[in-house]
Amino acid sequence: MNDVLIRPLHHDDVPVVERLSAEGFFELDLRTHQRSWPDPQLRPADRAASWIRRTRHLIDTDPGGCWAATRGEEIVGFATSFNREKMWILSSYVVRPGLQGQGIGVQLLAAALHHGRGCLRGMFAASDDPKALRRYRAAGFELHSQMVLHGQLDRSVIPVVEKVREGSIGDRDLMDSIDRQTRGAAHGPDHEFLLSDLRLIVTERSSGSGYAYVDDHGSPLLLAATTRRTAVDLMWEALASSPADALLDVGHVTSANHWALDVGLAARLSIHHRGYLMVRDMLPPSPYLHHGSLL
Repeated sequence: MNDVLIRPLHHDDVPVVERLSAEGFFELDLRTHQRSWPDPQLRPADRAASWIRRTRHLIDTDPGGCWAATRGEEIVGFATSFNREKMWILSSYVVRPGLQGQGIGVQLLAAALHHGRGCLRGMFAASDDPKALRRYRAAGFELHSQMVLHGQLDRSVIPVVEKVREGSIGDRDLMDSIDRQTRGAAHGPDHEFLLSDLRLIVTERSSGSGYAYVDDHGSPLLLAATTRRTAVDLMWEALASSPADALLDVGHVTSANHWALDVGLAARLSIHHRGYLMVRDMLPPSPYLHHGSLL
């Protein structure tokens, strides 16, 4: 462990740590994936490009939260974290497979946590890795099981949803206000990155407001609303946009968001466990489906 240096993560490092991340999570997926599901795949090129842009975005906004562990010239681990309005978020955290248990992860997490030392609360999504979960619990985080809704949508049950429109960066103030009501902190500059990658849908009604970022498969990757009824409508609108015969994978559903489970079951999707939402000094957000990396 003494030959490992913890240093700031730089833009030039990002392609290297992207492959380290892809390989690390691929190895974990091979150990933990559902046997009845398709075999895990190494992160494809389009998602790798998005990962690189997101990580460089975090280096720009929070250079003090992004760290690399090096042994000689080799990067053997990294952590990216950021602060948003007194909330600390861990975005990604990987130690090279085969090098876990040598104290590298402990040092990286300590450096990332130091960046959030003035924050009032913390949140991040974690895998099922038992050693990592032990480390997070020791750092004072609560574990809340995450579920994923998986399968093909039964299009015959899609309801009519009204007053949901396409969103734009002009909705940032509205979305930041909804963020503060649901998770206690705005996404702020992260909305620009999310808009570059995903479709945005928004609703503003007297009964409630909300928004969702939706991928090409019709899965909401981030959804926030002021009421459960609004959240339900946004989720149905997202699912309805899925291509015919698409295999949906709606993740990051916590027990605080049973409304999402009800939508998934009505849509004939199945429920599975996948990872944990880690929170400190806060409750799991609701009505809310968090983004895997930007929460």
